[in-house]
Amino acid sequence: MGIEHAPTKQGNESARGLRKAAAAEERKIEAEKGSDLAKGADRFEERSRSSDGKSANEKQQD
Repeated sequence: MGIEHAPTKQGNESARGLRKAAAAEERKIEAEKGSDLAKGADRFEERSRSSDGKSANEKQQD
Protein backbone atom coordinates (compact mmCIF):
# COMPACT_ATOMS: atom_id res chain seq x y z
CA MET A 1 0.00 0.00 0.00
CA GLY A 2 1.48 3.32 -1.03
CA ILE A 3 1.33 6.68 0.66
CA GLU A 4 -1.50 7.87 -1.55
CA HIS A 5 -3.59 4.76 -0.74
CA ALA A 6 -3.41 4.98 3.06
CA PRO A 7 -6.97 4.89 4.43
CA THR A 8 -6.34 7.37 7.26
CA LYS A 9 -4.34 10.54 7.77
CA GLN A 10 -2.27 8.79 10.44
CA GLY A 11 -1.53 5.93 8.03
CA ASN A 12 -0.53 8.43 5.36
CA GLU A 13 1.88 10.18 7.76
CA SER A 14 3.31 6.84 8.91
CA ALA A 15 3.92 5.70 5.33
CA ARG A 16 5.58 9.00 4.49
CA GLY A 17 7.84 8.73 7.56
CA LEU A 18 8.79 5.15 6.74
CA ARG A 19 9.68 6.10 3.18
CA LYS A 20 11.85 9.02 4.39
CA ALA A 21 13.58 6.81 6.96
CA ALA A 22 14.31 4.11 4.37
CA ALA A 23 15.73 6.68 1.94
CA ALA A 24 17.93 8.17 4.66
CA GLU A 25 19.20 4.73 5.66
CA GLU A 26 19.99 3.89 2.03
CA ARG A 27 21.94 7.15 1.60
CA LYS A 28 23.88 6.44 4.81
CA ILE A 29 24.82 2.92 3.71
CA GLU A 30 25.79 4.09 0.22
CA ALA A 31 28.03 6.79 1.77
CA GLU A 32 29.72 4.23 4.05
CA LYS A 33 30.09 1.72 1.21
CA GLY A 34 31.39 4.33 -1.23
CA SER A 35 29.10 3.25 -4.05
CA ASP A 36 25.42 2.93 -4.84
CA LEU A 37 23.48 -0.08 -3.64
CA ALA A 38 22.26 -2.48 -6.29
CA LYS A 39 18.62 -1.99 -7.29
CA GLY A 40 15.85 -4.43 -8.25
CA ALA A 41 16.84 -8.01 -9.08
CA ASP A 42 20.53 -7.25 -8.55
CA ARG A 43 19.80 -6.07 -5.01
CA PHE A 44 17.73 -9.18 -4.30
CA GLU A 45 20.62 -11.36 -5.43
CA GLU A 46 23.17 -9.31 -3.45
CA ARG A 47 21.14 -9.60 -0.24
CA SER A 48 20.54 -13.30 -0.78
CA ARG A 49 24.26 -13.96 -1.18
CA SER A 50 25.17 -11.83 1.83
CA SER A 51 23.14 -14.02 4.15
CA ASP A 52 24.97 -17.30 3.47
CA GLY A 53 26.95 -17.02 0.25
CA LYS A 54 24.36 -18.82 -1.88
CA SER A 55 22.17 -17.32 -4.57
CA ALA A 56 18.40 -17.61 -4.33
CA ASN A 57 18.47 -20.20 -7.12
CA GLU A 58 21.07 -22.31 -5.28
CA LYS A 59 18.93 -22.20 -2.13
CA GLN A 60 15.93 -23.53 -4.03
CA GLN A 61 18.01 -26.39 -5.47
CA ASP A 62 18.99 -27.63 -1.99
